[in-house]
Amino acid sequence: MAPGIHGLYAVTPDIADTSDLLAKVEAALAGGARLVQYRNKSADASLRLQQARALLRLCRNHQIPFIVNDDLELAAALDADGLHLGAGDGSLAAARARLGPGKLLGASCYDRLANALGAAREGADYVAFGSFFPSNVKPGAVHAPLALLREAKHRLALPLVAIGGITPDNAPPLIAAGADSVAVISALFGAPDIRAAARRFGALFGQS
Repeated sequence: MAPGIHGLYAVTPDIADTSDLLAKVEAALAGGARLVQYRNKSADASLRLQQARALLRLCRNHQIPFIVNDDLELAAALDADGLHLGAGDGSLAAARARLGPGKLLGASCYDRLANALGAAREGADYVAFGSFFPSNVKPGAVHAPLALLREAKHRLALPLVAIGGITPDNAPPLIAAGADSVAVISALFGAPDIRAAARRFGALFGQS
């Protein structure tokens, strides 16, 4: 299994205040998050660089992989631990060639097993499916059925990440169906106690 792709995968919300963002991610890491992805769809390039650089330092201090969402240039400039690409965000093969073999490369595959099989051929280290539940972040996201995880587990040797409206209460069936990790934004960073929320997710994977 690719290193770090097991347990809670913390995906950052859009927060303009870098200090606030760092405090929230610090709490998630203290609670046991095993992977952090920087995702900010509203920040300009300067703020994205500032935030990503600060988060990379934080993740390195915790020895947790730091992944950049949908920005190969930023990931390469920072020497981040990896990159996550969605559909239309560039070629996985080109990203793998640019980043080299030592970096994590993830791919959003939505509700399509064929996309995941193609991603595996192009050098992805893990694939993400979803949305499994209604999501406030992506209210119009396509729905992925639970059976997809079972089939993907049978067909793929890569770690599987589930995403979309996941909470500690609805995550267990996803894990039982084959999800190695759950990627979470709202139920983690919107929780009144982020550290406690992270611990609840970690406990589902037998992590303390």
